[in-house]
Amino acid sequence: MTEPLRVLILDDDFRVGQLHRAIVDDHSGFTVVDTVRSCVEARDSLRSSRPDLLAADVFLPDGDGIAFARDSGVDTILISAADDAQTVRRALRSGAVGYLIKPFETRALTGLLDRYVRSRNLLAGDRALGQEDIDRALAILHGAGEPVSLSRSATEQLVLAALGDGEASAAEIGERIGISRATAQRHLAALAGRAVVEVRLRYGTTGRPEHRYAART
Repeated sequence: MTEPLRVLILDDDFRVGQLHRAIVDDHSGFTVVDTVRSCVEARDSLRSSRPDLLAADVFLPDGDGIAFARDSGVDTILISAADDAQTVRRALRSGAVGYLIKPFETRALTGLLDRYVRSRNLLAGDRALGQEDIDRALAILHGAGEPVSLSRSATEQLVLAALGDGEASAAEIGERIGISRATAQRHLAALAGRAVVEVRLRYGTTGRPEHRYAART
C-alpha cells in the first residue's frame, strides 16, 4: 500500500489551521505531520518532519508565505484571502502548485489534493518523460475543465459556530472567536449576501440601530 503524502500546514490562525488539518487528514492519500503558525515554526518543522506538501497562508506574523514557499523546496498550495492579481501572479512565479482564495468549500481543497496526487504520480520515478506525460500532468494539476466552487471558508464556519441558534453583533462574534470586528463583519456580510444568515436591526437608547445576525433555519 502506498504511504500517504506528508503535509505541513502553516496558518497563523490556530482554528483555521485545525480546520484545514481536518480536511487534509480526511483525505486517504494524505496525512498532516504538523500544524504551525509562523515561518520560524514552519522552518523547524520542515527539517524535522520532511513534508511532501506545504499548505501555507500568504500573510504571516513573521514573514511572507509566498517567499517562504519559494525557499522551502517543497511543493506548496497557497491559501489566502488575497485575491489581487499581483499576489496571485507572485504566488505562481514562486512555483505554487495551487492557490485557493478564502472563502472556499471543503471540496475545493479536496479536489486540489486529488489533482495534485494524480499529477505527482504521473511524474514519479526517474524515467524519461514524453511531452504527452508532461502536458497531461499539468492539465490534471490545473483542473482543465474542472470548475472549482468557492463558498464557505474555515473562518466563516467558525463565525456560524459562534452564532449558534441565537443572534449576535459582529463585535460579539469577533470577541468569541478571536478576530477583529471588521473581519467578523466582512464574513457576516458575505454570509448574509448568500442568505445563510439574516440581518436584524435592534435600536438602542441612542436611537442608532445595531446590526444583529442570526443563522437562517
